[in-house]
Amino acid sequence: MTALGDLMREPSPSGRFGEYGGRFVPESLVPACQELERAFRLAWADPSFRGELDHLLRTYGGRPTPVTECHRLSEELGLRILLKREDLNHTGSHKLNNVIGQALLARRMGKSRLVAETGAGQHGVATATAAALFGMECTVYMGAVDVARQELNVFRMNLLGATVRPVESGSKTLKDAINETLRDWVATVETTHYCLGSVMGPHPYPFLVRELQRVVGEEARSQCRQVLGDADPDIVVACVGGGSNAAGTFAGFVDSGARLVGVEAAGGAAMGHGIPGVVHGMRSKFLQDEEGQILEAESISAGLDYPGIGPEHAQLGDAGRAEYGQASDEEVLAAFRLLARTEGILPALEPCHGLAWIVREAGRSIPRGSAVLLTMSGRGDKDVALVLEHSR
Repeated sequence: MTALGDLMREPSPSGRFGEYGGRFVPESLVPACQELERAFRLAWADPSFRGELDHLLRTYGGRPTPVTECHRLSEELGLRILLKREDLNHTGSHKLNNVIGQALLARRMGKSRLVAETGAGQHGVATATAAALFGMECTVYMGAVDVARQELNVFRMNLLGATVRPVESGSKTLKDAINETLRDWVATVETTHYCLGSVMGPHPYPFLVRELQRVVGEEARSQCRQVLGDADPDIVVACVGGGSNAAGTFAGFVDSGARLVGVEAAGGAAMGHGIPGVVHGMRSKFLQDEEGQILEAESISAGLDYPGIGPEHAQLGDAGRAEYGQASDEEVLAAFRLLARTEGILPALEPCHGLAWIVREAGRSIPRGSAVLLTMSGRGDKDVALVLEHSR
């Protein structure tokens, strides 16, 4: 059993978080993963690299993002609701924190091309943005279903100079986009860096992405203490697909007394219904049938229709340090409208899962008067047309 004090620190030398994680890739990619780990550890220990990253996140990305107290929503729910506003980050989500760091690392490694997968398009837009900033070639793989429902983000990626490749295989969603990106990386590894968007995949990606997203939780903890009178929130909530915004948020609070809650899409709840398996280079929990075939995840949110979860989340859940709830599409749409009506904020559908869980649990598992922090991982521009479609 993992001691709670050891959580969200270094993985094992083989990249394990307890029984999860590891590096399950073709032999041709093992040296690339090893090179990436060495390069990241050297860069992370280099004050000049950290200084350049912090400078770019501040002057280009717009950090620190604020914590907003939601007075009208709080009154309606009988809670004290705080939002960590990653929707105000440049490109409109938390994704840029990770991508700027990986692009700097790729440049340091002498790579001239970035490839990435994307579901909702937020990570793809962020990767295309970083590639434009650093003058790098960029190819983004996106499931054909997601291309159709996230047309605005596809256009944004094209405007930024990226090539978007629709993926027609499988379910034509995020899972299949990851498969195609891995194939591209295998064939072009000499010049290409795979800019993976979440705390998933082969080691060192879950660790690397969590460290690059840690800024969310560390900022939020300091900001919450200013708002709450030197106290931490009672509950910290974040949506979970692969789980990068949640991992970054939880990293800032894992040693606190706050209750940590990740919220998955009801149709893609790997923590709720998954079993251990190996997919996309990692051992974690995945939706599977009796023969071990991966099941399709379903969600109104393109960013959360992934049939698995990052390995560190699987460990946090097993250790009892975090819990993982679910929200249905109907609850998510209601949460979107609620936040818009009460606070004048149009959220992405992804963090609406966290808000939907808060709404449902207010006065039940969340005592009245509790201080609750929700990471607002993205803004809702990309989802307005979809919400309109479901309003008719």
